[in-house]
This record gives sequence, structure tokens and C-alpha cells, in this order.
Amino acid sequence: MAILVTGGAGYIGSVAVEDLHKKGEKVIVLDNLVYGHRESVDEKIPFYEGNIGDRELVEKILSEHEIEAAMHFSAFAYVGESVENPQKYYENNFVQTIKLLEVLIERNVKKFIFSSTCATFGEPQYVPIDEKHPQNPVNPYGWTKFMTERVLADYDRAYGLKFVALRYFNACGASEKCGEHHDPETHLIPLILFAAQGRREAISVFGDDYPTPDGSAIRDYIHISDLSQAHLLALDYLRGGGDSEFINLGNGNGYSVKEVIEAARQVTGKNIEARIAPRRAGDPSRLVANAAKAHEVLGWDPQFPEIEKIIESAWKWHEANPDGYES
Repeated sequence: MAILVTGGAGYIGSVAVEDLHKKGEKVIVLDNLVYGHRESVDEKIPFYEGNIGDRELVEKILSEHEIEAAMHFSAFAYVGESVENPQKYYENNFVQTIKLLEVLIERNVKKFIFSSTCATFGEPQYVPIDEKHPQNPVNPYGWTKFMTERVLADYDRAYGLKFVALRYFNACGASEKCGEHHDPETHLIPLILFAAQGRREAISVFGDDYPTPDGSAIRDYIHISDLSQAHLLALDYLRGGGDSEFINLGNGNGYSVKEVIEAARQVTGKNIEARIAPRRAGDPSRLVANAAKAHEVLGWDPQFPEIEKIIESAWKWHEANPDGYES
């Protein structure tokens, strides 16, 4: 039996593929390589290039391999772009996923692990955010994930699809082999490290007047290896007959933008310049997860909660791969 990993050449998916392979699982990767990198997937792992909504291709994969479960990482994830071009996001993240689920259910593949997001919650009404927090996304990206969550719940009731939807907070860090290579890059930690490498003059701090100890926004950063392990635990949970669940993934500890920059200075030994910029519209002051359910249901506990360790892993990868996978 094999695990189908969609988006398995992407940032988080590639680490899950790496960890599944190390565990001795048979892995099949499907990725259209719009944002993924073929180099991030071991050549020995069967790889199919194409869209998850391509019925003919998905049926071919299911015919050539005995698929037990699917891990679904395939999505566009630029919030700003989703506002500017919502059609692209609803088509890729939502419509394509519906088409994928249709084929999986027809072929009796009814274990599904979904890469969701804290963006389904929208503006936080309280922190830390648990699974009971109201969901009201504030951008099309968040809505595509929220709508998919609703579909999964309905498909469980109607078709017996068992799923775990894992709502990430801020994914970051690198494994020994796989790291963060986006174009364009929008995430804080790689942008800070680009400044440390001299690839940009400074890092912008968007707002220093938030109601936080140092005035900069606080976020919950989670190492991609910890995210990956949550997916493996979710697979074991479904194999054991577990019911469908929505689960938040985070460290439960928040770090401010200024704290992350200072930690990066300590790790890299570089004098990283920070420049204060105006707040960005819609940025809440504090986003932190309550991940107690992940521990209770999956037995999951982050192994790399310290921001210094997270940054150190990313720094090692960026130093070894200054041009990302293109090197």
C-alpha cells in the first residue's frame, strides 16, 4: 500500500515525503511544479507531474499503485495574490480538490490528510486560538481552505471519507535536505536571512505600535519537521480507525517580529538592519495556537519549539543552497 502526496515537491510536502520515505512507507508524489521543485523529491520515489484535478492522471496513478491514503499539500498560498486574483485560488485550491476527492472516493481511497491553515479563523477573537474559535476568513486564500474543510465534513457524513485537517500557523525552518524556496518570497524568516546574506539591504518591520511588549506583531512559528511529523501521526491515527478531526498545529508560544530578527542576528552573527514600516492592513497583533488537541488526539508535541533552532536549520539550508534548488 502507498501514500499519495499531492504537492509533494513543495516546501512542506517535500519534507513529509522525505519523512515518509525514511519511515519505510511507499510514497507516490503528484505535483504540477508551479511552485514545487522536482529536485526536492528523491529520484527513487515515483513522481507524476500534473494537476490534482486531472481525472485521467489521478486514475492512472490509482491504477498503477495501490493507494491507501492521500496527504494533500497542493495549494496556492499567497494571501495578497488571492485578493488580486481570487479566481486562480478558488479554481486551484477548491475546485481542483473537489475533482481529486471525487476520484479518490470512487476508488475507495477514504483516508485523507488535509493541509489547512489558521487563515480559516480570520481576525482572532481570542488567543491562543483553539479549534472552537469562530471561523470567518478575511481573504480568498482562507476561504478556499475553509470551504474545503466544509466539503470534507460533508463527505465524511455522506461517503465515509475519514480525514484529519491540520490547521498550520507559521511554517518555517528546514530539514537537512529540504528548505524554503519561494518566488516571490514573502515569509519573514527567509527574508531576514536574505538580509543576513546581503541579498537585500534590510528587513521591514510592519508596525511597531501594536499592543505587544515590544510593539511588533507576534506569531506562532512551527518547524516544518514538526508539521511533517503531525501528518505521519495523523496517518497512523486514521489507520487505527480514528474519526475525522480538525486540529490546530502550533507551538503555543509566540515570538514578535523584533524577537525573530534578534534571534537571527544571534544565529547568523550578522548585523541585520531592521526598518520600521507602516502596519499592513488586516494584520492582527497576535496569532498563537492552542495545540492541546494535537497532543490529545495525535500524541503530537513539537520537537523544535525554540525560534533559535528553527532559524538555525533555515540558515544552514540557505547557506548550503544560496540560490535555492536552482543551485
